[in-house]
Amino acid sequence: MREPLVVDSSVAVKWYIPESGSDRAALLLRAGVRLVAPDLLIPEVGNVIWKRRREIPVAEIEAIAVALSSACPVSLYPSSALLQGALSVALAYGRSVYDSLYLALAVSEACPLVTADERFSNALQNTDLAEYTQLL
Repeated sequence: MREPLVVDSSVAVKWYIPESGSDRAALLLRAGVRLVAPDLLIPEVGNVIWKRRREIPVAEIEAIAVALSSACPVSLYPSSALLQGALSVALAYGRSVYDSLYLALAVSEACPLVTADERFSNALQNTDLAEYTQLL
């Protein structure tokens, strides 16, 4: 099996809502690489969809929710098992615990975190965690 990739919600939402970078996010699904994320991914994507509810028809929101809960293309890891590492990252680098859960998983799996969050990626570029972050 190939090395996994951690994906965050900024990437996953692009699988369901066409926006800038959706084509690159879709390539990850077709690449044959095992994708992993903390289980926080599901509520985070749900929250993004909720925030954009004025742009997306209700039927489409419901279809996305079904797809996320029944056929999520990502292997999910319990956030509770990642919390200690996430808190260490958050405290050391001034990042949110939410974002740090994804980084903690990348560190524990010794693989890259792919994100579309440019601000987050840039904030880590001159740190020892830079090797774990990859902009979509």
